[in-house]
Amino acid sequence: MLSRKRRDKEHSHTGHETSLVARGTVIRGDLSFTGALHLDGRIEGAVMAEGEDAMFTLSEHGEVQGEIRVPHAVINGHVTGDVHVTVRLELASLARIDGDLRYHTMEMAAGAQVNGRICRQTEETPRELPALSVDREPEPT
Repeated sequence: MLSRKRRDKEHSHTGHETSLVARGTVIRGDLSFTGALHLDGRIEGAVMAEGEDAMFTLSEHGEVQGEIRVPHAVINGHVTGDVHVTVRLELASLARIDGDLRYHTMEMAAGAQVNGRICRQTEETPRELPALSVDREPEPT
């Protein structure tokens, strides 16, 4: 009974099971997931999440050679490629990103490295300037 309650509590955070790519495993090609993905191995391709509550965790042993597009991420390994995190990003002390980083909210520990551009993304839509009217006649002087 006690273990079932704990298991239910763990699943309620993401609403899905957690997938694990173990240390020593190499995936060549793009990977799309829902729920949670914990990577201890290496992915040579893009990592893309489906769903607003998806969570990607890259351990200190993990490596991604490609783009990452997820809503939530905790990174403590090496990424060679651009990273796009739409909700919350946590860079742990051993994180190393060789590429551009786009995020909405970020927590970065001492020792984490980003070798590329860092850009905060807002949810606001860009404001448009009113169009100038070209039909106006010049006023007499």
